[in-house]
Amino acid sequence: MPLPHSRLQARELLLIGGPAILVVLAAFWFAYQFVKPAPPSNLVITTGSQSGGYYAFAKQYREELAKNGIKLEILPSKGSVENLERIEQASSNVDLALMQGGIADGKEAPDVMSYGRIFLEPLWIFHRIPGPVSDLEDLKGKRIAIGPEGSGTRKLALDLLKAVSVDGSNSTLLPLGSTAAQSALESGEADAAFFTLAPESPLVQQLLTNEALKILSLRRAEAYTRRFPFLSRVVLPEGAIDLARNLPRTDVVMVAAQAALLARNTLHPALAWPLVDALKTVHSHGGMFQRVAEFPRAFDPEYPMSEDAERIYTNGPPFFQRFLPFWLASLIERMIIMIVPIATILIPLVKIGPMIYEWRIRSRLLYWYGQLKGLERRLGSGAAPPNIGELRGEIERIEEAVSTIPVPLHYSDRQYELRAAIDLVRQRLHSRV
Repeated sequence: MPLPHSRLQARELLLIGGPAILVVLAAFWFAYQFVKPAPPSNLVITTGSQSGGYYAFAKQYREELAKNGIKLEILPSKGSVENLERIEQASSNVDLALMQGGIADGKEAPDVMSYGRIFLEPLWIFHRIPGPVSDLEDLKGKRIAIGPEGSGTRKLALDLLKAVSVDGSNSTLLPLGSTAAQSALESGEADAAFFTLAPESPLVQQLLTNEALKILSLRRAEAYTRRFPFLSRVVLPEGAIDLARNLPRTDVVMVAAQAALLARNTLHPALAWPLVDALKTVHSHGGMFQRVAEFPRAFDPEYPMSEDAERIYTNGPPFFQRFLPFWLASLIERMIIMIVPIATILIPLVKIGPMIYEWRIRSRLLYWYGQLKGLERRLGSGAAPPNIGELRGEIERIEEAVSTIPVPLHYSDRQYELRAAIDLVRQRLHSRV
């Protein structure tokens, strides 16, 4: 029993559309290989002690990231050394780390990338040594508080002291930092102490007002910056801390480490924009040692820069993120990666598909035209009397086949022309009987 015309037409469309759908699905699968999953909405950052500047900055980042629907969890730590350990551990859930310059570099930490240098951390060296003290070499043989284990201050102090041949063999290095170092210095248990603190820190204010203490102005500060590229030479002008009390009482030449924001190199690239935006909002206002818009910047002498962050520093935010919420812009950017290759294939298929379908219809009609033409030649041949019964069966077979061809409306005239030709041949056959 022949199939209904509608089912025949559906089957014909399936024969044409099926391979086209498979091609589109294959393009979809191929494009999906290049699409990253949606960026995470939760991040974890490791900072420093809850009383330190790193922790205070992280709280500001949290406020800025929340505007883009990103929740930032803050983990306190002992300092930059511990921060680096956390972000390097594969089992750790830490995504970001605030890092003091000079702790490590890309060779020692190959699985991290930098989002740029973001602010200066001045190194304060207070002492109670009588007589002139103008450089770190003058601390040889003294009791020096260099910060606790795991702190960035300790690592920086050890590197600088080593450069002038001051170490544990000729001096007493005390593992004290912050308030513990302040107490040891004020009580006389320490002769000098290293601090990396913001100039607005209350501890700095207290140390500057203590008449028994002096701040070390480094005569060779420029030389230290040449030996240690992560350092910058800075000057604390007379009276900059407190004009009324004229603190400090003279210009102080210091060095400052350039702090960086580090991330795992697997961090989702779409997060580059909200992170850089938060850094600019928090750190671009300038301060005692840095000018307005000097930080953050796409520069890091120690770690490889994130290519996505570097692009945003240079060119600004991606197009869609300039006008749309972060989550929506991220979704559109991911979909574009899917749509472009699919559209590249789908548009030609839309044009070629109907052409193939029409070609199939036309070729079927032409085939039966050929069959009918052959039958007509046999009928008109005078070589031998034709087998009328056989020819009748053949013409019925041709007519039945033509009537089941699923022809679209704009091809119906050709089908009727063929059926008219069949009737004409049938009449000729009847005239031979």
